[in-house]
Amino acid sequence: MLTAKELERYDRQIMIYGFGEAGQEKLKKAKVFVAGVGGLGSPVTIYLAAAGVGTIRLADHDRVELSNLNRQVLHSEENIGARKIESAADKLRKINTAVKIETIADTLTEANISRLVGDSDLIVDAMDNLPTRYLLNRAAIEKGI
Repeated sequence: MLTAKELERYDRQIMIYGFGEAGQEKLKKAKVFVAGVGGLGSPVTIYLAAAGVGTIRLADHDRVELSNLNRQVLHSEENIGARKIESAADKLRKINTAVKIETIADTLTEANISRLVGDSDLIVDAMDNLPTRYLLNRAAIEKGI
């Protein structure tokens, strides 16, 4: 059940025809695996957190570099050298304290992809290389995601 604070916070999306409180409840219970928190993963995760997705699992092994800052909006100059997932998690927790943020600082491989995706309801592919995209696609098919 949504709290009074959640009803107020998500009022505009709850008003969407066909979405309603039931849709918001589904978002609150959802687990989303996001592979990559760079140029595409940054805005995607901002909107997932703002929308009230219950759990966001971030996977990225890179660190923030100065050359990232023109397009990776979750990171700033103070984050240079930090792990992208830690920088992203810090910002996302400030956007919505009710959302659970999990971080994975691993390279996605055939050996670990199924375990890392786990029981997610959705996979967001925000990667910039085809081999990892194929791994994510295979995991999605195998898990029925």
